[in-house]
Amino acid sequence: MSALFLLAAPARAEVAPGDLTFTVTPERNGNAAPFSREMVLLRIRGVYRQPILLEEVVQPSLANFSWTQLGRDTWTKTRLPDGPTAIAFERVVAVFPHHAGDFTIEPFIHRLTINDEGVRKVVDVRSAPIALPVAQWTKPTGGPDVKEPWWLPAKDVTITDSWSPDPETIKLGESARRIVTIEAQGMIAEGLPPRPVMRTRGILTFAGPVTRETVITPSGPIARATYQWDVRPGVPEIIPLDAIVIPWFDTVARIMREAEIPARQIGGGLPDREEDARAAAPVSPVLIGAAGLLAFGAGLALVGFGGRSSSRTLRLDRTARRALRKAAAAGDAAAFRAAIETGRQADPALAQKWRADPAIAPGLTALDDALYGRGDGATLDLRGLADRLARPVRVDAGRAPAEARLAALDGRSTRDRAG
Repeated sequence: MSALFLLAAPARAEVAPGDLTFTVTPERNGNAAPFSREMVLLRIRGVYRQPILLEEVVQPSLANFSWTQLGRDTWTKTRLPDGPTAIAFERVVAVFPHHAGDFTIEPFIHRLTINDEGVRKVVDVRSAPIALPVAQWTKPTGGPDVKEPWWLPAKDVTITDSWSPDPETIKLGESARRIVTIEAQGMIAEGLPPRPVMRTRGILTFAGPVTRETVITPSGPIARATYQWDVRPGVPEIIPLDAIVIPWFDTVARIMREAEIPARQIGGGLPDREEDARAAAPVSPVLIGAAGLLAFGAGLALVGFGGRSSSRTLRLDRTARRALRKAAAAGDAAAFRAAIETGRQADPALAQKWRADPAIAPGLTALDDALYGRGDGATLDLRGLADRLARPVRVDAGRAPAEARLAALDGRSTRDRAG
């Protein structure tokens, strides 16, 4: 109970109908019946012409619901439609139904102590009861009652992923810290999932603390959870980290969506992320010319002496990998094939490795068969294929014939010149 000292407000002679109004309004996401464990905001508002000396909100039991108050009560002055000013009270309570069914939220009571002709009087102002049906999940997968995946109903979900240092730059025996932050609009932090599992062959992970907070905004709460790992490679090879997909229920559009902790790799040299690459300083034309002559001379030396075999690591750039996963999530085979073609044009050697890989080639063939009407109608595993195509591959660059090395200098082959 709190005391309100409103000395400037004159005492009214009597309490007239409409002097004290108290309402509770539910905010249903998408104007639809909520599912169990989906948040519903109850906006509680009182408008009072009488000066209030003391007040107390008596809340119903809220059986079949969990609940929490969001922020503190607020008291403001407001102007009524007919001109005079009044006192406005506001409180926001979030409720979470336990299961499906037809429920009624009983009236809230605002117990007010007012000054009625110089006499203190206690008045109970009641809200109307609220019918709140809770829908049953009928889709074949997901939903609030399954253990996996985590049920995450929200208006929007965003994920940020940061590493220090960049994972591509660390070597055997070194470590990097990964921090992933998930933000969900329209829910509280306790509803966010537990720390995702980051388990990959060849790395050691040490999980750090999980922090959660709920930020109250005028449009509703924003939940934030931060997960932390220290990651150390256990083998000298490049280690791919697959993306971690987090499904969530869009409470506005009333459909399932996916958020993704992006795939990365441990080791392999410089980072492949565009935002990590800094613009190079301008180079003198003299230096460019000298570098060209040195490269030309080195090329001729390799032709003459055969050179040593070497290897390089190829991988789709981040934009192409994101396009693959987006098309796979949408089941869009044509967009998936277009993303592959973009990668093939960027590096033909990568496409050759895919066609030679027994774990990838059958999937590519099935994709082409489905797109060009040659398939048997079998379901395509686009998600699995996207994961395999996103992994880095090592290409051995052995000695090439001298003719092939020299042909590119003037654009004609030895056979063309002989003819």
